[in-house]
Amino acid sequence: MERRNFLRVAVVGTAAAAFGGANWREALAAGAQPGPSPYGPLQPVNSSGIMLPQGFSSRVIARTGQRVVGTSYTWHPAPDGGACFADGTGWIYVSNSEVPSTGGAGAVRFDQSGNIKGAYRTLSNTNVNCAGGATPWNTWLSCEEVDRGYVYETDPWGVKAAVRHPAMGRFKHEACAADPVRKVIYLTEDVSDGCLYRFKPTTWGDLRSGTLEVMTGGSGTSGTVGWARVPDPDGSPTATRNQVSGAKRFNGGEGCYYAADTCWFTTKGDGRVWAYNATNSTISLTYDDSLVTGATPPLTGVDNVTRSSGGDLFVAEDGGNMEICLITPAGIVAPFLRVPNQSSSEITGPAFSPDGSRLYFSSQRGTAGNVNGGITYEVTGPFRR
Repeated sequence: MERRNFLRVAVVGTAAAAFGGANWREALAAGAQPGPSPYGPLQPVNSSGIMLPQGFSSRVIARTGQRVVGTSYTWHPAPDGGACFADGTGWIYVSNSEVPSTGGAGAVRFDQSGNIKGAYRTLSNTNVNCAGGATPWNTWLSCEEVDRGYVYETDPWGVKAAVRHPAMGRFKHEACAADPVRKVIYLTEDVSDGCLYRFKPTTWGDLRSGTLEVMTGGSGTSGTVGWARVPDPDGSPTATRNQVSGAKRFNGGEGCYYAADTCWFTTKGDGRVWAYNATNSTISLTYDDSLVTGATPPLTGVDNVTRSSGGDLFVAEDGGNMEICLITPAGIVAPFLRVPNQSSSEITGPAFSPDGSRLYFSSQRGTAGNVNGGITYEVTGPFRR
């Protein structure tokens, strides 16, 4: 089937109700296309060096190689995937480090007013920790983006030792997302003929054992899909993606986020944002940069993805215009922020504070254009909730 005939906006669940049935039906019919942002146009570069809509402000909270203000922790190189965790009246932002051998992850702790109260390492001496995902039991899954890489479960508070989980598969991991309804973890694979996986732990909340499955289906971009057990999660001598006949292929799996019975994930090789409807086990396209009509695609180099409590998807660019773009439930794709003069970098780790009022993200290589130039930002403003 031609993918043009199956382009769909799949930003679903509570967001559909929040934005009204008429808008939702129009989005399904029209597909995700450029339009005016609900936040208005981007304003000139601010004092933090980024462009934001009117009413929003930003600050730099950390720079690679420098101590986080008020702490003894030196911020790690190449900050990548991240997530926020509630901490009493404050919160914690966890960030991976995408470098070989020393990799791992670090965290910044905030009080209820957003003041930095601490920063520290949560994982050390792992390999190219790219993205990952938060669990419902408040741990961070840090994924190694190397052949036969591991998933490590880490403590955002930095108290408990990290645990390696071979049962979740050894492959070139990118991101993961927890589905508490079906009690599975979805995982993306960053290779050109990669797969989408799900891990079903023997006991929900304990990832030490379970079953790794791979999505099955044809080459279409819409329709019903299945799942099949991966016989050997260790991936040797046969890679996990090549163990199951009929495994569905995705071109460079990147970000992954679950909400409202949907797992959204991105594929950088073809500029797509996908949606897996876990209720009826179907997939569809939320966005495809090659199908944008009458305009230059506002979103290219799709990478990490998160979702606001108001139902908007926020998709970070690896390259492109160095933007975080949003996709609304009404099917509008528009820039939310831009980081100019950092064309040798990529945007990573977008994550909202627990109350939805602040967005954290990093420019992985910053103005220096290398792993030692990372900059991590906080954006505050009237996000739709």
